[in-house]
Amino acid sequence: MFVRIHTAALAGIDAVHVTVEVNITGGGLGLFLVGLPDNAVKESEQRIRSAFENSGEKMSGRKVVVNLAPADLRKEGASFDLPIAVGILAAMERIEGDLLAETMVAGELSLDGSVMPVRGVLSLAIAARQAGLKRLILPIDNAAEAAVVDGLEVIGVQQLRQVIDYLNGDAQIAPTHTVEPTVELREEGRYAEDFRDVKGQSHVKRALEIAAAGGHNVLMIGSPGSGKTMLARRLPTILPLLTTDEALETTKIHSVAGLQRFEGLMSYRPFRAPHHTASPVSLIGGGQTPHPGEVSLAHNGVLFLDELPEFGRSVLEVLRQPLEDREIVVSRARYSVRYPANFTLVAAMNPCPCGYYNHPSKECACSPSAVHRYMGRISGPLMDRIDMHIEVTPVEPQELHAAAEGESSASIRERVARARAIQRDRFRGIEGVYTNARMNTAMLRDYCQLDAASTRLLRRAMEQLSLSARAYDRILKVARTIADLEGVADITAAHIAEAIGYRSLDRENWGR
Repeated sequence: MFVRIHTAALAGIDAVHVTVEVNITGGGLGLFLVGLPDNAVKESEQRIRSAFENSGEKMSGRKVVVNLAPADLRKEGASFDLPIAVGILAAMERIEGDLLAETMVAGELSLDGSVMPVRGVLSLAIAARQAGLKRLILPIDNAAEAAVVDGLEVIGVQQLRQVIDYLNGDAQIAPTHTVEPTVELREEGRYAEDFRDVKGQSHVKRALEIAAAGGHNVLMIGSPGSGKTMLARRLPTILPLLTTDEALETTKIHSVAGLQRFEGLMSYRPFRAPHHTASPVSLIGGGQTPHPGEVSLAHNGVLFLDELPEFGRSVLEVLRQPLEDREIVVSRARYSVRYPANFTLVAAMNPCPCGYYNHPSKECACSPSAVHRYMGRISGPLMDRIDMHIEVTPVEPQELHAAAEGESSASIRERVARARAIQRDRFRGIEGVYTNARMNTAMLRDYCQLDAASTRLLRRAMEQLSLSARAYDRILKVARTIADLEGVADITAAHIAEAIGYRSLDRENWGR
């Protein structure tokens, strides 16, 4: 007997509809898997045989051919266990086929017949809806995540026996329901950190507020213990709340990476802080079995690189493309996948190898050449892509002992949200542009027009600091954000001056 079962395969952060074709014939013995399966799919035969035995079923004694179509798409992972098992049972007439024509199936089988969770189920659910299917059968642990997709009946199961009884009409399983994705998602209470706990550092908090409002990349330079990491970890707390579309895309990425389970949609912006020993592949994504890298896991959130000069130069250089294009295209001989990478980069570094160059009270032990070599570990093209360079100085003891709390993250986030609303209105109808940091050259001409005083100031800064054209654009974008935070339409010389002040490394001819 011949049957078809619907499932899906991951391709990047999306899923491609796959048909599991099962044909049982009288000539020969054994199970034959075709359709470009990887090793995990090929090994499904032993898992399925054992699951059958522990679920009261037996594998057919005849030749079973399973084709995963389209045959030119590589199939990876253990999520094909359950659809292959269901297809074999249907071809053996142990399962009725009435519901199968409108059902997608996905799940990994344990040897005892348990259905284990898999990654990427949100993408699978979206693929099922796009294919016009009515329901999705998948592991119970993944059900809440898949249920955020409207118009799809999600059936969570724990055992292969449950699947058999449900499809035969011998058991009822209530569909899983979750919060509607159209409801505004809230982040309050998701972060343990808050800006109210930060003593002093008013100029750094101001700079981070500007960065959050305009989506600008930031580099903080300061001695050990000055608070760089503490401040960076609080940046997500002042970013605007995730929209529904952002939550869906962010959840898809984390689900494909196997990091998002049992929670439904993510309601908080990610904060990723890879160690400086990270490889280029771990940062950018890819590998033999393609996975999103840290830059994609930070999508719609923050990527924090502490001790920036300690990262390998090849690792840092791979950041140049995603910082410009806001996406990663991983191309290999066998595949090419696209991962979104729209993140805010926050980097931190010491000013020298010992960490005390220009420290107000401690003496630096580094030679000028050692300082120059240390700073030179970061290339000029990468530095050009960082909008704001901020000097972080140690907090005075009297400020640390101050009893008064600082301004809360919620209060700062309100101002950031108002500035972002101005930008949404400004860029309405322009695809892919939501913040000032995303403006191209043509948009700068339209939205960053300067008066005579501002033009003279910026021209003088360009000449004295030998700024590149990219740095010129970054200054304009930051100035535009400063004006948005003030709620004014025109950029003034004061806005330009403040934006130039956030190019501290250029002011010192850093690395030159």
